[in-house]
Amino acid sequence: MNIREIKEMLSLMNENNLAEFEFEKDGMRIRLKKGTGSQYEVSTTQPDGEQTKEILDAQKQQAKSSSEASKEVKGLIEIKVPMVGTFYRAPSPETPPYIEVGQVISKGQIICIVEAMKLMNEIKSEHKGKIVEILVNNAEPVEYGQVIMRLEPSS
Repeated sequence: MNIREIKEMLSLMNENNLAEFEFEKDGMRIRLKKGTGSQYEVSTTQPDGEQTKEILDAQKQQAKSSSEASKEVKGLIEIKVPMVGTFYRAPSPETPPYIEVGQVISKGQIICIVEAMKLMNEIKSEHKGKIVEILVNNAEPVEYGQVIMRLEPSS
C-alpha cells in the first residue's frame, strides 16, 4: 500500500462524511479514523502482525496531492464512470476495444461498457477529442465518479 492509495481513502472519507474507514489487502490492514479538526489517525497492521500508528495532517496532504494532480491533467478532460460496476473496453472478448490511446473520438461515441447487476451499460463520450490515457484495465471493478480516461479536447 502506498501513500497515494491512503490519500485516495482520505478523500473518500471526506466526500462521504465517514468518521472511520477500514481496509484490508494482501494481509495488510489499514484503519483510518477522523480525529479533531483536519487530523486523521492511521493505524496499519503488516502481514507479520506489526502494528503502526501515525497522525496525518489531512489538509496539508490533500493540498499537496490535489496540486500535483492538477499539474498532471492541466487542459485535459477527465472522463468519469457514472456507476459502480465492471469496466470493459470491448463488447466481447473476441472484438477489438471501442477506443485506444491516441484515437480521436466524437461526442456520443461509445467508449466502453460498464456491467452493473448483470446489465451491460454503454458509456458514451460527452466530449470530442483525443484519448490521452485509459486509467482502468479491462474487467476491473470501477466506482461511481472514478476517472477512467483522460481526453485532450478538440473543437
